Amino acid sequence: MKNDIHPDYHEITVQMTDGSTYTTHSTWGKAGDTLKLDIDPKTHPAWTGVHRLLDSGGQLAKFNKRFSGLGLKS
Repeated sequence: MKNDIHPDYHEITVQMTDGSTYTTHSTWGKAGDTLKLDIDPKTHPAWTGVHRLLDSGGQLAKFNKRFSGLGLKS
């Protein structure tokens, strides 16, 4: 292994969106830093099963307007 080419691997604290914390090792930040998450498995729809489509005239509205006539006709 080459010397002085690997990132520093140290202990950090991760703070979840509900305020709970845990300690892990990472190359992020400096030793003792706290990584505050905006989205985590407790709040992300992929893990919670609660999906919300929030759109205020953006991409979703454009898509629905463009493809509204493409439906299955019986």
